Amino acid sequence: MGFEIERKFLVSGDYKSKSFKAYPIKQGYLSLSGVSVVRVRVKGEKAYITVKSSIAAGTIKRNEWEYEIPVNDAEEMLKLCEEGLIDKKRYLVKAGNHVFEVDEFYGENEGLLIAEVELESEDEQFEKPEWLGEEVTGNVRYYNSFLSIHPYKKWNSLND
Repeated sequence: MGFEIERKFLVSGDYKSKSFKAYPIKQGYLSLSGVSVVRVRVKGEKAYITVKSSIAAGTIKRNEWEYEIPVNDAEEMLKLCEEGLIDKKRYLVKAGNHVFEVDEFYGENEGLLIAEVELESEDEQFEKPEWLGEEVTGNVRYYNSFLSIHPYKKWNSLND
């Protein structure tokens, strides 16, 4: 069984000049239950299907299984996804011993910038670059699955 431990942050400075790689991502959700999500993603020239469990209270660790699939299959699956495909560009930025993934969202989520860092343990220390803003780990509004249903551009209309 795989797992994921990540921390999320808003971005408040220049990360692009420090990026060593960038690629487009298009993703959607085949299932959005309270217990798990099933995501289809085309990431650059590759595609994946991923199952993630929800995060238990008091933790940032969750189960995750990810499998590479043919891009053509992923494109067909994206047509079956629930409303609100996510369109973004991901920038990889090294800071200390870690690589931050900075997502620049487009479409209905344009204007949102989120940085994530994957960790080996929940208490692992990491260098925080100067462009890192407010931590939003655990705030469901910043999960891509939430953004697919409640896009960033519509948050004011949701009284958020």
